Amino acid sequence: MKIALDPTPLHHSHSLLELPAKVAELGYDHLQLTPHRDFIPFFRHPKADDELVDAFAAACKEARVEIASVLPVLRWSGPDEESRRAAVKHWKRVIEITARLGVEVINTEFSGRPELSEESERQFYWSMEELLPVLEREGIRVFIDPHPDDFVEDGLEALRVIRGLNTKQVGLAFVACHTFHYGGDMAGIMAAAGQSLGLVHIADTFDHRRSHGLRYISNPPGNAARVHQHLKIGDGDVDWDGFFGGLQGLGFFDRDDTIAVSSVFAEDEAVDGVSRYQREQILARIDAASRV
Repeated sequence: MKIALDPTPLHHSHSLLELPAKVAELGYDHLQLTPHRDFIPFFRHPKADDELVDAFAAACKEARVEIASVLPVLRWSGPDEESRRAAVKHWKRVIEITARLGVEVINTEFSGRPELSEESERQFYWSMEELLPVLEREGIRVFIDPHPDDFVEDGLEALRVIRGLNTKQVGLAFVACHTFHYGGDMAGIMAAAGQSLGLVHIADTFDHRRSHGLRYISNPPGNAARVHQHLKIGDGDVDWDGFFGGLQGLGFFDRDDTIAVSSVFAEDEAVDGVSRYQREQILARIDAASRV
């Protein structure tokens, strides 16, 4: 298993080409390439030409940091057909960039709209019909997170959507801090996912459902806002013994094709200490899970 750092908190203080060296300084030998305005921005066409792609690869090599995965967020399941077609075009360039970097994993979100779930699911399958042959040709696997406010948010339902693709090229990304939006059944989702679970994000969050739905109050009452955090391990309500124990039961830590990403976004002002703390916690908890 690869342990990677999500460098998003560093985007505001470091240039794109400075990120690999900083990730190495923080003790990681892998990074996750998340949306960046100079490379693959949110929802828009990638801004990196081949020269910049090669420069980023060279910066990683110099820092002795590998790219574990590339994470685009695009509207490939959007109910608007023009937006969907544009997203597929963007996706094809993302795949080109990923292949040029020598990376074999893309992780992403379902996107779409929860209030138009049937229409969005239909769009998702149309997009995948066009993208799957490209992914298969390049040997790139895709792991998808049912992100809060996507057309599918429940973890078990997300697995059904993935299973409907009938391919081993696509699997589940489990983001720990989305657990309570997934339905809260961490053990059940992990067991159902099995070997199709290939990537996890490690960050804590509070259970927004507690206190009979009044833990968080947003106005006007009854609005459709989704609330979660990306906190460091131990600062929220995630069952970390269950999380690491569940992954241990799947043999996740012993595989050479799995990825665990530290993705804390709540403490940018303390990013150095938090990043080092996360790595120490991940290693310690893997060790503890293996002893049970």
